[in-house]
Amino acid sequence: MFDHVGIEVSDFDGSRAFYEMALAPLGVEVVSEPAPEMVGFGAEGRPSFWLMARGRPTVHGVHIAFQAPDRDAVDTFHAAGLAAGGTDNGAPGPRPLYHASYYGAFVLDPDGNNIEAVCHTAD
Repeated sequence: MFDHVGIEVSDFDGSRAFYEMALAPLGVEVVSEPAPEMVGFGAEGRPSFWLMARGRPTVHGVHIAFQAPDRDAVDTFHAAGLAAGGTDNGAPGPRPLYHASYYGAFVLDPDGNNIEAVCHTAD
């Protein structure tokens, strides 16, 4: 449904470092840097998640979920997000409220956005 998502950040370098570390276990990396303080993350060379610092108001409380290939990647995302300075917002585990095989973890980014890694397959 979506082609890409972009968010304004208050500390470009800090946010970039956070996302580089937190998203690496999901196979997501920097794939485009078209302008200063603008970076596109994605896989296979296609940016789908953008960070920008253009002097506009930052967002807070946004929830963005990234697909994980398996539960181990969800666990590794959570640990990497915390190591990158994120705040725990939900340890890795099943979330049967959503569906029987939903497995996710949540970390708040430097601007307070709720970043999730989710796997939809059973063990």
